[in-house]
Amino acid sequence: MTPHPATPSSPPKAHNFSDGFIAHDLAFNAVTGVRPRLSLVVRTSAHEGPVYVPEEDALYFTTVPEPFPTPGGVGTEVRIDRIQLEGTAFPVLDEAVTTLRRDTELANGMTLGLDRRLVVCEQGTMESPARIGYVDRHTGEITGAVESWRDLPFNSPNDVAVKRDGTIWFTDPSYGYLQGFRPQPQAGDYVYRFDPATDRVTAVADAFVKPNGIAFSPDEQTLYVTDSGANQEIGSYYPHLPHHVVAFDVMDGRHLGAPRLVAVVAPGFPDGLETDDGGRIYASAASGVQVFAQTGDLIGEIRLPGAVNFTFGGPDRNVLFITADDAIWAAELDTTGGPRPPAIPQGA
Repeated sequence: MTPHPATPSSPPKAHNFSDGFIAHDLAFNAVTGVRPRLSLVVRTSAHEGPVYVPEEDALYFTTVPEPFPTPGGVGTEVRIDRIQLEGTAFPVLDEAVTTLRRDTELANGMTLGLDRRLVVCEQGTMESPARIGYVDRHTGEITGAVESWRDLPFNSPNDVAVKRDGTIWFTDPSYGYLQGFRPQPQAGDYVYRFDPATDRVTAVADAFVKPNGIAFSPDEQTLYVTDSGANQEIGSYYPHLPHHVVAFDVMDGRHLGAPRLVAVVAPGFPDGLETDDGGRIYASAASGVQVFAQTGDLIGEIRLPGAVNFTFGGPDRNVLFITADDAIWAAELDTTGGPRPPAIPQGA
């Protein structure tokens, strides 16, 4: 939950516009193709955690935190909402948006697990623990998976990725403490690996001020993590602090090599992170979504100020669904997302 600083302009009001794609290198042609399209999907509260479920042709996401009255005063509500899509027919009707779960513990990043449940980062509150949980897509029930490392509570888990071996990798920055809804941290701003088969949690990286977005390369041999340390308190931006993407070699499927700088994001700082089947890296910025080659060269941008997070989906996996706090947008591209999702089990 890391709001971007105010930006000087807003996305165009038209549903489709071609000038939303800016090339910095000819290599960007492999992303956009001849006729890319940026479309408004729907105007709705949509902050983080977009997850496309192909067997439903549906998009799940977490909403912007909103105040709501409680017996003791005022609380904060974050829902898990769902959009029933119709292929690439955009926009959808407002009625296509429904709520799966209303009372989360400040849900943030999400992904799809091997068992087809949603895997969610719940940032917690002063009273409830931060944790990684599983969400039943049919009932909305949340089951806790893990909430501590060496008996130390997590800070406020932000984003999550599931590897094809079933392990869960997630970032845990202390934004909850900085934003006043979590106690003082008892552990560092780490990246963790959780193995559900052994119930073991391992801190795998500590080279961050504020680890945020997380994604694997298509072959899962590289782990990418954004550091949004330049954003501390809400609305702040400290250019001398990290606003970049870091890469690690994944060794023996369980450990990480030394961190290496891949790309510096500007303007603003990175939050969401994705890769495509060509190994290119997508990171959010104040200007929209920046696209980098594996070498770290900026090859192009999807101009959409306010973009927070995104995921690939659609019938052909070539649609980048982008959350922007007050709307969801769809960039139809000439590339597909990677790593590939787990196979759909029988009866799912």
